[in-house]
Formats: sequence, structure tokens, C-alpha cells
Amino acid sequence: MDLEKNLEKYAELAVKVGINLQEKEGLIIAGNTDTLPLVRKIAKKAYEAGAKHVELLLDDDDISLMRYTYGKDFVFDDYPQWKVNALEEMYKDNYHHLIVKAPNPELLKDIDGEIIARSQKSSSKAMAAISKYRMTGFTKWTIIAMPSTAWAKSVFPELDDKVAVEKLWEKVFAATRIDQEDPVKAWELHDKNLKKYRNYLNDKEFEKLVLKGPGTDLEVYLAEGHFWMGGSKESQSGCSYVANMPTEEVFTTPHKLKVNGKLKATKPLSVNGKLVENFGFEFKDGQVVDFYAEKGYEVIKNLLENDEGARYLGEIALVQDDSPISNTGILFNNTLFDENASCHFALGKSYAYAMRNGSNLSQEELIAKGANDSLIHVDFMVGGPELEITAYEKDGNVVKLFEKGNWIF
Repeated sequence: MDLEKNLEKYAELAVKVGINLQEKEGLIIAGNTDTLPLVRKIAKKAYEAGAKHVELLLDDDDISLMRYTYGKDFVFDDYPQWKVNALEEMYKDNYHHLIVKAPNPELLKDIDGEIIARSQKSSSKAMAAISKYRMTGFTKWTIIAMPSTAWAKSVFPELDDKVAVEKLWEKVFAATRIDQEDPVKAWELHDKNLKKYRNYLNDKEFEKLVLKGPGTDLEVYLAEGHFWMGGSKESQSGCSYVANMPTEEVFTTPHKLKVNGKLKATKPLSVNGKLVENFGFEFKDGQVVDFYAEKGYEVIKNLLENDEGARYLGEIALVQDDSPISNTGILFNNTLFDENASCHFALGKSYAYAMRNGSNLSQEELIAKGANDSLIHVDFMVGGPELEITAYEKDGNVVKLFEKGNWIF
């Protein structure tokens, strides 16, 4: 594997397809110190594409951990307003946001979950005022990932550090189609295929879906005016972009108040620096009324206590089991990848653009149609080779969508 060549291709893909940066647009790159080799290449590609400025927002895992270990109690209930103001000013000034993650799935494993929850809640509250820029497509945004040693070792604990990182790079390049001769062209073809499913679902305008699998028996009504999304999105300026790379999903908005039954996660979840394993939920009239977790029970409890909307669903996404990410045969311990290997739901906020004309509707209008509002949006995986999904049209006609974890058409 020629790592340098692939990094160049990855950077080009992020700029040309992910953000689809246009001349005289600005670019914000957010990452940590582990991401710098890739971030520098992205910055170069951005300037070559005509960026007016590239702004780097850099974090460091060690300093982040110091904050939780040594920070005074008041630290976790406060989020710097200047950070919010700066992002908002950049968004208004035609800057777009590229997030490069090199995660440590258990960075905060020894930190009190209540402190993490307080910190996450204060940052979510502060950022709520500007989330609309990304949620409505005003600002283009993309999330990509690269291996850190900690992440690679969580996936391949039996390998030494260097080999584990190399092995994870191979899997990341396969999942993002970087291993193909022309990744940009490969993504164009992939995008067309996802649009095939998206268009079918939008044409049908199904009323509800029923999911059945081990530990799962769930009825999900879809929000009034829901709109299926898949692959690239269009910004308000009419420019396409891909928010998640990789992506294998088509997703929409469930009705906040019309979800009933049991739902079991099929993959672990890494959230707020902690792993949650073997967990599931029971819903009644849309609300989580019970849940369990073999590991990370407090993490789920704290998530659900963020606000009233945290106990309701904001997204349903369909991903067939036979996909490039699932076919790698590994658990990535990273939601960006694992959610695109599996059907999934999200607790919390709905995306406005996953509603018809949603970007032009007020939050009150979206809620009236069944969309959810919350400080959080946390995806968790429920798919697998035993999942069956049946759709119901408004006239009662029944259509099978998934059998043995895969699309039937």
C-alpha cells in the first residue's frame, strides 16, 4: 500500500466530493494532532481549488483528557461563547466545515460519566443556535476519519501498533473507495445507486415501517412530509456535498410520537469517549420507556437525560448488510463507519432537510409534522443479516423492503 499516494487521493476526495469546495469559498478544518498529516494535504487541495482561506481548529487528546482530570467543577457547565460566535461568523461568510476524526474510542473511559454528560450538555446548548446552519444545508459539511494508534488498537488489539494502524488504513481506504483507481468517479457511481433507493422510497411515500430481528420488533410511523435522503445533499446555494464519508445509507424522519415496540442494537456504540455494548430500548408512543445495557448503562442514562427530545427518535436509516463496510468483516468501534455497515436509528434531533421543504420550515412547523428537536443526535446500529423490514402504504398495501438484512430489489 502506497500510503502517501492514498492520502493524496483521500484529501482530493474530501475537498472535491465531500465539501465540493468552490472558488472563493472558505474552509474550516477541524481535527486533532493525530490528523495533521492528512489535514495539511487537505489544506493544499483546498487552496488549489480556489479557497479564499483555510482555518484550522485543532484539538489534542491529552489536553482534552487534562480538562476532565484536573478541571474545576465549574468548567463542565460552561462553554466559551466566543467559539460559537466565531463559527457563526465564518458560516455567514461562506465558510464550510470539514471534520477529520482520529478517535480514541475510550479516551474518557475512567472519567465520571456525569461530568462528561454535563460537559456535553453545555456544549450542545451553546452550539444549538448555530446547528441550523448545517442542519438546513446553509453550510456544507463533511466528516471523514483516519486511524489513530488508539483507534487501530481497539479494532486490532492482537497486532502491534504500527501493523494495527496499517491494517486499519487498508480498511478505511476500502470503505471510502480510495483503493479504487479513480475514487471521485467511483463516488459518482455510488451516489447514483443510493439515489435509486432514495427516489423509490420518496415516490412510494410509505406511512410506516415494521422492523423484525433478534430482540427487535418495532413499528415506526414516518413523519408527515418526511423526505428520504441518500448520498450527496444539495446546499441552499444548489451545490452538492456529502456529509459523511463513507456513506451507504438512505435515511428519513420518523414520527416522534408514533414509534412502538422493542429495538436491540447490533453493534457497540462509542459515545463521549466511552463504549456501550449489548443495549436496547423499548418505545411507547415514541418515547423510550425502558432500556438496558450490559456495558455503559450510565452513558445511555445520561444521554436520555439531556432534554425531553433525547428520549425520542430523530432519524431512521436503511443500510443493507451486503455493503463495502460490512464486508470488511470488522467492527470499527466508530459510528461514522459502523452506522454505514448497518441500518440504524438516531436518538434526538431530526434533520430539517429530511423533511419536504424542511429547510424553509420553522422548528415549530417541523415539530407539528412529527419531527423531533433535541440537543443531541446520536446514531446507534440495529441492522444485520437477520433483519426484516416491511413497509406499509397509506392504502394498506404491504411492500417487503429488506430480507435477511438486504434490499430485495
